[in-house]
Amino acid sequence: MTKALLIIDHGSTHHDANEMLEQLGDLIRKHRPGLIVKVAHMELAEPTIAQGVAACVDAGATEIIAHPYMLSPGRHATKDVPQLVQDAAAPFPGIKVKITAPLGLHDKIVDVILERANMP
Repeated sequence: MTKALLIIDHGSTHHDANEMLEQLGDLIRKHRPGLIVKVAHMELAEPTIAQGVAACVDAGATEIIAHPYMLSPGRHATKDVPQLVQDAAAPFPGIKVKITAPLGLHDKIVDVILERANMP
């Protein structure tokens, strides 16, 4: 099975915010060479989730792990994104799809916050 990681954020009307997701995709690709990594936005920008799923399939994925790049398990991360991913995957019946939990609470996030606050 060829896995793809689809990182999904909310999307923004600000180009810089959307570009940051592309940069995250690049960082993940550097850490995991050979892994199919695509990004998508839930709304307001392209690539859309449907475009992201199609890009994963076009790249040869037979399994897509979709990660809502959001902090908390709110409505977007737990309802909207999973539904949009399932809808986008419907035209590809042979593709297995999994949705991860959002970032949530994790010791490494604490480290990042303290580093950003200049309190390492």
